[in-house]
Amino acid sequence: MIDGKRLTALLPMKAHSARVKSKNFRQIAGKPLFRWILDTMLEVEEIDQVVINTDAREILATEGLKDGDAGGRILIRDRKPELCGDFVSMNLVLGDDVANVESDYFLMTHTTNPLLQAATIREMLTRYMSALQAGEADSLFTVNEMHTRFYTPEGAPINHDPDNLIRTQDLPAYMEENSVSYLFTPESFAATGARIGKTPLLFPTPKLQSVDIDEQADWFIAESLLMRVAAGETLPGDA
Repeated sequence: MIDGKRLTALLPMKAHSARVKSKNFRQIAGKPLFRWILDTMLEVEEIDQVVINTDAREILATEGLKDGDAGGRILIRDRKPELCGDFVSMNLVLGDDVANVESDYFLMTHTTNPLLQAATIREMLTRYMSALQAGEADSLFTVNEMHTRFYTPEGAPINHDPDNLIRTQDLPAYMEENSVSYLFTPESFAATGARIGKTPLLFPTPKLQSVDIDEQADWFIAESLLMRVAAGETLPGDA
C-alpha cells in the first residue's frame, strides 16, 4: 500500500526468448533468472501483489512457483493466445493486466533486469508519488543518464561542437529509456494506451542496476555482477 492505496507490480514472463534461449528460467548465479527481480519486489513492503502474465505456468510450477505463494502476494495470469509471440506489443499485455487487476498504481519491470535493488524501487516510488501529488507527472519511466558525444549515422555531431571540445561530463545530459521500470495509474495508461503517460517523470537508475539481458553478452555481464551480489558484495552506485 502507498498512502492507503493499492500498488501492484506487473512482471510479464514468456516461455520463449529469441536471442538468449529460455533466459527467464535459466540458472544464473545460483537461481533462475526470474527469481532475482521477483525476490527483490517481494522485499518491497509497499507492493501488495506481483502479477505474472505468462504462457509458462507449468515451467514456473517446476521451479516451485504457483498462485498464492509469498503469503498470497503472487498472482499468475495465463496469457491470452492472441497476446503470445515475439511481435506482440508489451503495452497490449499490460493493458490486459490493467483491465483485469484492480489497483490504484502499477509498477512494471522485467525478469531481464535482475540487478534492480529494493532501495531504488522505494526511491522511485517516493519521487513518483511526490510528482503525482504535485500534479507534475502522471507516470514514471527509468532512464540511463548519458554524458557522451553523439553523432548521426552520417557522422554529423548531435550534442556537441567538434571545434570546441568540452569534457564529456560537462555535456548536456541525454536520457535513454532503459526499460528497467515503469510506474503508472489506470488513468494514465488509458490516456495513452501505454505504460508511459502524457507527462512522465524520468528517473535515472544506477548504472550497475540498469543491466538489461537482451543478448548473450548481456547475460555474461549480469552473471558476473550477480555472482558478486550472491556473495554478499554491495555494488558501487547502489541506492
